Amino acid sequence: MNWSQLLSFQRLGKDQPKPLQPGRSPFQQDFDRIIFSSAFRRLQDKTQVFPLAEHDYVRTRLTHSLEAASIGRSLGAGAGVFICRHGDLAPLQPSDVGAICAAASLGHDIGNPPFGHSGEEAIRHWFTHSAVAATLQQTMTEHECADFRRYEGNAQGFRVLARLQMPDNYGGMQLTCATLAAAAKYPYPGSANHKKFNFFQADRELFRLVAEATGMQPRAGEDFSWYRHPLAFLVEAADDITYRIIDFEDGHALKIIPYPEIERLFLAIIDDGDTRNKVQQLHDPERKVEMLRAKALGTLIDQIIKAFERHHDAILAGELEQPLIHLIPAAPVLAEILQRSIEEVYTFRRAVEIEAAGYELTFGLLDTFVPALEEAAFGRASDRSRKLLQLLPKRYCPVDDPAWKGSSYLRLLMLLDYLAGMTDSYAVSLFKKIKGISLPGMMM
Repeated sequence: MNWSQLLSFQRLGKDQPKPLQPGRSPFQQDFDRIIFSSAFRRLQDKTQVFPLAEHDYVRTRLTHSLEAASIGRSLGAGAGVFICRHGDLAPLQPSDVGAICAAASLGHDIGNPPFGHSGEEAIRHWFTHSAVAATLQQTMTEHECADFRRYEGNAQGFRVLARLQMPDNYGGMQLTCATLAAAAKYPYPGSANHKKFNFFQADRELFRLVAEATGMQPRAGEDFSWYRHPLAFLVEAADDITYRIIDFEDGHALKIIPYPEIERLFLAIIDDGDTRNKVQQLHDPERKVEMLRAKALGTLIDQIIKAFERHHDAILAGELEQPLIHLIPAAPVLAEILQRSIEEVYTFRRAVEIEAAGYELTFGLLDTFVPALEEAAFGRASDRSRKLLQLLPKRYCPVDDPAWKGSSYLRLLMLLDYLAGMTDSYAVSLFKKIKGISLPGMMM
């Protein structure tokens, strides 16, 4: 792969890129398009770790995405100095590399369904175990089934950016191919033999355009699969170091993780006697944690940039399979932080209770709406089904569209477009309404 093509500002859905504008690059425009989108705004009421949190301090998906974008910009600009020094990329600057990573990091969670990763798992579980889903599977190809059996918020995210957010445009938001490629940590379809994937069968031609525009290297012997765009390593690192440090900090805010443990582990990352002395001079525990977090993030940014430079040639050749976070001096400490979060933070009782309820909610919504959609597709919708379908926006239930009528795969995919776009609170409210638990005008 080569940087002159990898940093393509060709927009998905456009024939030719526009000339670069001084002062506002196309990658900065990508950031603006994402941050002003309704899909991004809805992240303010989507779970990061603690669903429907009562504490106003802990992060949501929106604040997590903003923080990851900030880290992504620093990583991209830092690595961009090295990239621009080793290639003739004028008029592109290190700040443009930073802008690509910032925009990709900003949109990396935009496809997550309600209730975070447990929401993804609930959809997978429904498709595997529901009797309603079993009927659908008989009408789908194996590749189509794989999209739902292994349902991924990453693939939904690409679908939001490249199709759903501005559905009247070919290419959706028409972001640059460099930003879309950098956001794809798993550039394979659901049918590929990889842990995760980044696009559904319905969207693979759109992703192929992105991969070809940026010169991503195809994986030998695998259809519609590529080696990562090199900046995807930095976007992945921005997410990794942000959630490890920030989720741990949120655990302390909720009194799950004691301060001495925060201090010990964050100082182990920083490895700086001056910081240790400054922390001891502070009296407010909250100020101590904020200082330690800031210093730890700064140290990790420096370590990731150096790791990217060391492994640059292997990354361009498509030979690096490990995340950069595993290749830095702080890796053992970050592994310990993650393990403590798994043991204490991610198993916090209230979070688990709500996530468990999220399974029932997801099953309930899908088991209710899918049969109604199938009845409508075959022209025999009952009065109950017609009432239910009136609750769906028409764009997710185009009953007069022959393609929609002819494909159970497309019908389920479009229903999941609607479900995945819901906030946590809206999903709860809709579930209550269709189950008769809540009615308009009722006092709650």
